[in-house]
Amino acid sequence: MSRARPKKARRSRYRISYRLTRSVPAAIIAVVLLVVITGVTLTYKRFDDFINATTGHHLNPVTEVVQAVDPSPGTIAYKLKHGQRVNILLLGRGGYENDAPYLTDSIMAVSIDPGTNRVMMLSIPRDLVVPMNLQSTPNRIWTNKINAAYGVPYTNIICCVASQYSGPNGGGLAAEHEVGKVTGLTFDRYIAIDFKAFRDMVNALGGVDVCLSTNLDDYSYPDYARGYRPIHFKAGCQHLNGEQALEIARSRHAIQAAQASDFGRAKRQQDIMQAIKKKATTVDGFAKAPQLLSALQKNINTDMSLSDMKAIFDWGRNIPDSSIIRVALTAPSGGADGNLLDSYNCGMGPTVSQLCADDQSYAMIHKYVASIFIDPKTLNEKAPVQFANGSTNFTGLDSRVTTMLDPTGLQLNDPVAHRAQAQTVILDYSGGKFPLTTKWLQTFFGGTVVAATPTNPAPARGQQTYGIVVVLGHDFALRFLGE
Repeated sequence: MSRARPKKARRSRYRISYRLTRSVPAAIIAVVLLVVITGVTLTYKRFDDFINATTGHHLNPVTEVVQAVDPSPGTIAYKLKHGQRVNILLLGRGGYENDAPYLTDSIMAVSIDPGTNRVMMLSIPRDLVVPMNLQSTPNRIWTNKINAAYGVPYTNIICCVASQYSGPNGGGLAAEHEVGKVTGLTFDRYIAIDFKAFRDMVNALGGVDVCLSTNLDDYSYPDYARGYRPIHFKAGCQHLNGEQALEIARSRHAIQAAQASDFGRAKRQQDIMQAIKKKATTVDGFAKAPQLLSALQKNINTDMSLSDMKAIFDWGRNIPDSSIIRVALTAPSGGADGNLLDSYNCGMGPTVSQLCADDQSYAMIHKYVASIFIDPKTLNEKAPVQFANGSTNFTGLDSRVTTMLDPTGLQLNDPVAHRAQAQTVILDYSGGKFPLTTKWLQTFFGGTVVAATPTNPAPARGQQTYGIVVVLGHDFALRFLGE
């Protein structure tokens, strides 16, 4: 099966998506870790209460000290110390104030690569439909949106939940299983936080200052009684309390196009989280550690130990923004090119809004996620790369691939259409100047490397005749679609 779509996007959109994909949970975990570390200045009992409430275990100072000095194999501290990749699942859910308290409307996979001192933050949309296998009956499939996985152990939404997803961490483990199935990642730990914790955290800090590029008027903002109410914010900088910050972060139906788009919502969330991080790391913010602990204690769940938290905090506290690779699984929407997802009925019925993986085996998503951390030596070649679509059965494949790989650090130019091509070809116009980049592209896309000149083979309209051009053939289109 093939799906065609007109090519729309220009290069500027790719850079916008790269800048805006930092999400709420990613910044929240930084604040949570900060709170945990500053908490050691509090009384032992108060700190132990926090650890017990959030992890289900009491603080064992002897064990924590031993793990900090000589961590056991397999622990996060050990992996970071020995250059092994660490994966954390971050979940943002509605909580008891929401009519669907266990739906995780914000899902992010964070992968830490201590070998190259980089972090991947991968956003997974809540509407992604997956065939879940969380029940005790072998091969029994329950098709639903991925944001429902966390609530399976805590509700009667399905019967016969498998025993490994029982207990206080059952929801996190169920979500890990389903997100891992899609991404190919094996998660070490999870953290789930609700709206109340977000709101109370902002209030504990005394509010935050955030600037809006345009007005934000949303007449369909969800209230706390299963209805809707209008919210209005003026353009410019303003001081927000917790409820206002939550409104700006959650709003999805603003009448202003710039605020209603996914890009606009992501930018607002990023701005709010930046404001929280800035406020929390001031001297005044450290002084508010007791209030922050109280705000978070009853509204966060995790299976992380104190030594896990400290190891991540110690490793990542000095990581610059340039070392964070922000990516997202997306579908075409509002004129913007997506990458590995599409919108059609993949199991929830024709009237349900849903997103579906183009490759239902998830093999292409797995390959993408596994390839995010491109060797810095390869990136340092700074090879000019362009993708050209030679597949006649998938219009816009060049834009999809450019959007997908833009955050990796490759030097990408605007994609172009090309003449029909059965097999993928990598045109090297550099005379072998970029061997590492050429090798990486061949590994990812397959195909043959061809030494090219500006006239041979004849270039397509708009195609560059320098650096490297990957002409995506029908063979890659089939792999992209999982056919």
